[in-house]
Amino acid sequence: MKTPRPFPLFFVLFAAVLLHLLLVPSFALLDPTAFSSVAVVPDAPRPLNPGFVSADTNYIRSSCKTTMYPATCYHSLNHYATAVQQDSARLARVAVGVSLAKAKRTAAFFSNLSREAVYGAQPRVVAALHDCFSIFGDAVDQIRDSLSQMRRLGGSSESLRFQMSNVQTWMSAALTNEDTCTDGFEDVTDDEPMKLNVCDRVGKVKEVTSNALALVNSFANKISTP
Repeated sequence: MKTPRPFPLFFVLFAAVLLHLLLVPSFALLDPTAFSSVAVVPDAPRPLNPGFVSADTNYIRSSCKTTMYPATCYHSLNHYATAVQQDSARLARVAVGVSLAKAKRTAAFFSNLSREAVYGAQPRVVAALHDCFSIFGDAVDQIRDSLSQMRRLGGSSESLRFQMSNVQTWMSAALTNEDTCTDGFEDVTDDEPMKLNVCDRVGKVKEVTSNALALVNSFANKISTP
């Protein structure tokens, strides 16, 4: 029996080079960076200019300048610029909705404190917390009524003005209630941690509610002007 002769090295090298020439173009088609350190993708979208500000966003910014807290107003509402679409009614409705969300979170905060025993706290602090719990419950109801009315605006000009008058009354009452909450801490010493916590939380809600009322008033003035 004859022993098979080893395959010549020349043919092995030739086959390897031929295989490389056949396969590399195929891989190159799959990977555009195969022969370049920079990938070139002809139709890739360009990133937006970081400094670009849309007209909708500018509308939010200019509208917020009419409020008492323009920075808070812009930062709380600019995310809704596309939904608002430079419409004063939509802007007022969104602002009321943001106010409601803030008020509900604060009401939940007071609800949790009311259920817990505030050991070591000053009696005035405990009384003020219970008052805030009740007051914010009323404020939430008033803002919720306002949002419900804003979602159902319609009818004649006279009817629309009446509906907006209701919203103005409810939002104003809600803001008054939020003020009343912090008033209850006036006789509490300033070094009381709970006072600082409450006043900081309520202060932020009051800013948002005040801004919402200002935007509601702005829209109401537009529909009242002949």
